[in-house]
Amino acid sequence: MPETPENIDYDQLLQKIETWSEQLGFQQLGVSDIDLSEHQRRLDDWLDAGFHGEMDYMTKHGSKRSHPEQLVENTIRVISVRMDYMPPDCELSDAVLTNPEMGFISRYALGRDYHKVMRNRLQKLADRIKATIGEFGYRVFVDSAPVLEKALAEKAGLGWIGKHSNLINQKAGSWFFLGEIYTDLPLPLSDYHTENHCGTCSACIDICPTRAIVAPYRVDARRCISYLTIELHGSIPVEFRKDMGNRIYGCDDCQLCCPWNRFSQPTSEQDFFTRHPLDAPDLIALFSWDKATFLKNTEGSAIRRIGHQRWLRNIAVALGNAPRSDKIIEVLQDKKREFSRDELLIEHIDWAVEKQVGSR
Repeated sequence: MPETPENIDYDQLLQKIETWSEQLGFQQLGVSDIDLSEHQRRLDDWLDAGFHGEMDYMTKHGSKRSHPEQLVENTIRVISVRMDYMPPDCELSDAVLTNPEMGFISRYALGRDYHKVMRNRLQKLADRIKATIGEFGYRVFVDSAPVLEKALAEKAGLGWIGKHSNLINQKAGSWFFLGEIYTDLPLPLSDYHTENHCGTCSACIDICPTRAIVAPYRVDARRCISYLTIELHGSIPVEFRKDMGNRIYGCDDCQLCCPWNRFSQPTSEQDFFTRHPLDAPDLIALFSWDKATFLKNTEGSAIRRIGHQRWLRNIAVALGNAPRSDKIIEVLQDKKREFSRDELLIEHIDWAVEKQVGSR
């Protein structure tokens, strides 16, 4: 029988939640309060600098992003969880990045869309809580609303926000997803605080191909390859195309070089295992996908969100950066004839052909 609010032992409840969380495949869980005033100031500075680019959603919703109680009424606690995602069966990233005939896809996108996986597990966690204590106020989030997930996870003790702006865990690196449950339950706050262990290291800043990390803990999204290949809808600025190399969906460079990721563990979650396979794909083969093939091969994947046009746009840039090849020039010109009315795609194909023809 569900417990009544008057006799709930919240310390014991949290212990149960932690156990259920582990059973559902999460690697860690923490609880934070909802004071995000310090992070709101940082967000305001970032937005004022225009670093969000075309991500207009970052400026919407007023103060709800930093005031969870405004987004979900009566919220007083946030349960944060993390789940490892690095596939154990994928080709080594360095091997793909150094092979210009292949396309590099950020490792988080090689499996099933994490939004669906995480949201489903968090809902199951909420259902278990409900079965134990009865009805309670909550809402589940996985990168799906104005939520400062990294700030909340840091407050919950899951790690610290590194100089590249990703969350780093001292025992697990940074290859993990985050999710939250906003709730009105007065759960005990996590009693551990994670110190920042970046120290004097500047590896992520130094390695960024487009110099997007303009200062420690400060990323100009407009320069970031993840933004350029995923969030940007229009033309990729010419100044960044060469430095994109063969990265066609996202960029992992700042994580690949992070010393703390030597402690990361491959995921055991089969939903995140490599699909199709996209861990070391041939660029020309990917460029041949028509829209139906793209939709079929990206079904259930986060990649589908960019659509077929931007997929081809990104691959065209990568083909332009590849060593000169008559075959590449041929497929680029064929694609230009096929999409003769697509100005955006033609612009990037023309750039790629020019790069190919000018190569020696």
